[in-house]
Amino acid sequence: MADRLRVSFVSLGCPKNLVDSEKMLGQLAEAGCAITANEDDAEVIVINTCGFLEAARTEADEIIREVVARKADGGLRRVVVAGCLAQRDGAGLADRIHGIDALVGVNNRDDVVRAVLGAKAPQSRDTTGLFLGAYHPISQIDTARLRITPRHYAFLCISEGCDRNCTFCTIPAIRGPMHGKPPNLVLEEARELVSDGAVEISLVGQDTTAYGRGNDRFELGLAELLRELNTIDGVGWIRLMYAYPVGFDDEMIAAVAECDRVCKYIDLPLQHINSRVLKVMGRRVDRQGTEDLLQRIRERIPGVTLRTTLIAGFPGETDDEFEELLRFVKAFRFDALGVFPYSREPDTPAGKLPDQLPEPVKQQRVDELMRTQQKVAFELAKERIGKELTVLIDEVGRSRMVIGRHQGQAPSVDGVTYVERCTAKPGDFIAVNCTGRDGYDLVARPVRVPQATRRP
Repeated sequence: MADRLRVSFVSLGCPKNLVDSEKMLGQLAEAGCAITANEDDAEVIVINTCGFLEAARTEADEIIREVVARKADGGLRRVVVAGCLAQRDGAGLADRIHGIDALVGVNNRDDVVRAVLGAKAPQSRDTTGLFLGAYHPISQIDTARLRITPRHYAFLCISEGCDRNCTFCTIPAIRGPMHGKPPNLVLEEARELVSDGAVEISLVGQDTTAYGRGNDRFELGLAELLRELNTIDGVGWIRLMYAYPVGFDDEMIAAVAECDRVCKYIDLPLQHINSRVLKVMGRRVDRQGTEDLLQRIRERIPGVTLRTTLIAGFPGETDDEFEELLRFVKAFRFDALGVFPYSREPDTPAGKLPDQLPEPVKQQRVDELMRTQQKVAFELAKERIGKELTVLIDEVGRSRMVIGRHQGQAPSVDGVTYVERCTAKPGDFIAVNCTGRDGYDLVARPVRVPQATRRP
């Protein structure tokens, strides 16, 4: 037992990392640690890092340095660094930042308790004695989490790793090859989340579309898994995130359209639209295939919300290729869109390409894309005025105002809906009339006196 060792946790990065953080928190709590949100009261701080992009690594480095400086001042007993950056850099991270007591990579996440309690890593694993455990190429079990999201929504990881090998991406090198979580475990975890109060479940993974394909050979593919999740009593919304265009077939479209609890919302990162750039990116799809897929989705899923992410300034991207992307964004009118400047990552094929673009050019292209999308988003928000929406309440604001989201607004990444003159509580689904917009967000009022319900 940990004798009530006080542990604080810093979780960085994507929802997949958040699931890992919640699992580690659950393990620490089961081991007898006292979990505290107050870092000043902690004896040990665990930092679960993101190592995907240079900006994320810089943020993680800054936080780690702050924490180890506190330890040097006598404020902490141990500093444990977990997650993608620990997996990616290994002992090199401890060489770069002195004062780290243990490293826990993504594939030996279950060693976090040993790391917090001060166990030594086997010398055969790493000569520093900091890097605990060994690689386990299987999907991890995520039940018994100590959730840090609001109680009424949760993320459910259905797979680990990725086999796509896009030329710009470090995920396969960090997270390993794609392994799906067996369907029975996914369903068990979903039921546990619902019993714990979750009415919205977002499915996440590095590549959710590949679920049940390849080496896994599950009896259920992603479409069948959605249909099974759709039968779980108590869940209101099931949301699909991180879908890869290749493999998003007609069966998937049909499942999203048919399942009443599956949000008519698809997060489909495209990265680009120019066929030459897509080929150099290793995306396995061209412009025609992308547009055919998008057209089928919009035709067969009425009212669908489509979100995407793009990369601006990929090596060799010409002015004409960027203008093609800009015209595409303007014409297609995505409901939500994010843009990243290309990040030159070491040991990736794209990082070795010639014609790397200057940072100012990349940022200029990001800004131009976002200005174009802002105009589209504001126009689409205006079109919602006067329409009725179902909103899931997330939090209570001031002066009888609550904050929620409709089906087309995913937690953490999209805008929100402000509901005025409303006394509903977090976890309630209510019917509202949209009365206006506030930037990317909507403003609404209840259609009728809301009654608490666990389904929309």
